[in-house]
Amino acid sequence: MADPRFFKRKGPFDAAEIANISGATLLQTTGASRSFVDVAPLQVADQSCLSFFDNRKYIDAFAASSAGACFARPEFADRAPEGMLVFVSDDPYRAYAKAATAFYPAEPATGEISDGAFVHPSARIGTGVQIDPGAVIEENAEIGDGTRICANAVIGRGVVVGNGCYLGPGAALTHTLVGHQCIIHSGARIGQDGFGFAMGPQGHLKVPQLGRVVIGNDVEIGANSTIDRGAGPDTVIGNGCRIDNLVQIGHNVEMGMGCVIVAQVGISGSTKLGHFVVAGGQAGITGHLTLGDGAKIAAQSGVMKDMKPGDVVGGSPAVAMMDYHKQTIALSRLIRKKK
Repeated sequence: MADPRFFKRKGPFDAAEIANISGATLLQTTGASRSFVDVAPLQVADQSCLSFFDNRKYIDAFAASSAGACFARPEFADRAPEGMLVFVSDDPYRAYAKAATAFYPAEPATGEISDGAFVHPSARIGTGVQIDPGAVIEENAEIGDGTRICANAVIGRGVVVGNGCYLGPGAALTHTLVGHQCIIHSGARIGQDGFGFAMGPQGHLKVPQLGRVVIGNDVEIGANSTIDRGAGPDTVIGNGCRIDNLVQIGHNVEMGMGCVIVAQVGISGSTKLGHFVVAGGQAGITGHLTLGDGAKIAAQSGVMKDMKPGDVVGGSPAVAMMDYHKQTIALSRLIRKKK
């Protein structure tokens, strides 16, 4: 159960409402009026709770659960225990996410601007904007309607933040244009200088970084991640991207829509990612590459050459996943032989 000190719960919702919210189909239509007050994991849910089952490794937990209702794939519906309502869906986790959001919606901005915040007179602040103590909004910045700026966040000169965004405590933005409905978590640093120098024995001469960071709509950027502004062209983050904590994105990187970049990934400058590229945790991607739509990179891989659309690679240097598995098997056999 979610701790009420931190999370505000809505509801209850009856089964018919849950089906409508989630898009799933309720198998037992006679139970449409049954009411549910919360969501919970299979192992701890009771008759008042809604849960989900999306991984066959938890089939025993599903069959033994006391949850009053559960999202599941059609092929597993007959494994539900007696008395459990089943909402069938081809994507139970997504259906659950919609229902859980109904129980625990994001808290809207309050519209209050703290006396402890600094807002430059030239800044343009939309309606219903919340600005918490210690936040700084510099000259000519623009904040869209309903956005929340948390404590000690800094919005630099000329930065634009769209409607319905959330900027966590201590986030800092310069030289950046942010779209609508974006989440930027605590400590993120966006728009700082790209790592650009003219190197030489007489010293490394800094090259002015004259681009911006342009972030699309519905983007989430994790805590303490960094995105450098472009050197001349912009650094671009496409609509719907999900960037985890502690990610570094270099100058001039361009990401298509829907990319998923997991924790501690580093993407070097001027690399272009197509739509829906996925990079596993701690992967490193060298600069000036092109990664095609739907490319997937295994965790801790080192990508050093272009990837075609749909390529799946692993290892360092990264190779096709089939070759990576062969290398891993061969190495394991060699280690066992030496022992």
